[in-house]
Amino acid sequence: MLIYVMILIGCSWLMQSVFGFLQIRHFNRKYADMRKLGRVAIGRKTGLFKAGTVVMFAIDRQNNILQASKMQGVTVLSRVRPLKGFEGKHFLRLGEDDFHKVNKLTKLAIQDALESYHIIAKGGELKVKKSWMDQLFSKKIKTR
Repeated sequence: MLIYVMILIGCSWLMQSVFGFLQIRHFNRKYADMRKLGRVAIGRKTGLFKAGTVVMFAIDRQNNILQASKMQGVTVLSRVRPLKGFEGKHFLRLGEDDFHKVNKLTKLAIQDALESYHIIAKGGELKVKKSWMDQLFSKKIKTR
């Protein structure tokens, strides 16, 4: 009986790995397609027990949005899909009135893309954001 449980866990892990690989490959292809159009600003908002969101904006030299897309979901089955209503708008002038058609996580991801763009435009470097696992383990180490 234990061997069947171990096989089930192994198969589940393998399937998740394969689907994760396919998801990353799909994302990279969409990013490459957008990169052909111009610069790409990327923002993300991760959710612990909610759907995570990644947004990408292809922008021209005048910072006008040529194409916008997002990937949102809680599983490795999420795919990059078009984000309607942003094409033709000036990326740096996006504001609250532009966010009325999107959910809260998408809004936060767009704001992250704007912040990331400003940091890179000023010649700065983006800080690596800690995952919830990193934060959990760093708290345990500090308390010891």
